[in-house]
Amino acid sequence: MNLSNLKPAAGSIKSSKRIGRGTGSGRGGTSTRGHKGAGSRSGHKTKIGFEGGQMPLQRRVPKVGFKPINRVEYVSVNLDVIQALAEKFSLTTIGFADFQAHGLASKNDLVKVLARGEVKSKIEVKAHAFSATAQKAIEAVGGSIEKL
Repeated sequence: MNLSNLKPAAGSIKSSKRIGRGTGSGRGGTSTRGHKGAGSRSGHKTKIGFEGGQMPLQRRVPKVGFKPINRVEYVSVNLDVIQALAEKFSLTTIGFADFQAHGLASKNDLVKVLARGEVKSKIEVKAHAFSATAQKAIEAVGGSIEKL
């Protein structure tokens, strides 16, 4: 222990100055509210995002794009990933539980199989959706698909 690492005891220093307790406190007089105007009065509130008359950030930033409220979003899994799973764990059937177990989807996700890569072995794939190319590639090697 030396002078450079001394600290006051826990709880001995107050966290904030008390406001409006006389001029000797350093925060008396106007009590940090300034002079006149709505901000100095009791009961004054500003709207969320109000910036003193400056154009608020949510109005300055450009709005781009549109997402329909009833859209359906899928987690994509490609054929090369399915082939890697089948080889690594010697699977012939790959379903939603397998995607979940290997961290490719969570329990509320919908899975769509896309056609990047290729399938070399006969695999039965169960997912919520398939691209047309992926479906043809799976069926071309003798595999089958099942939509959940």
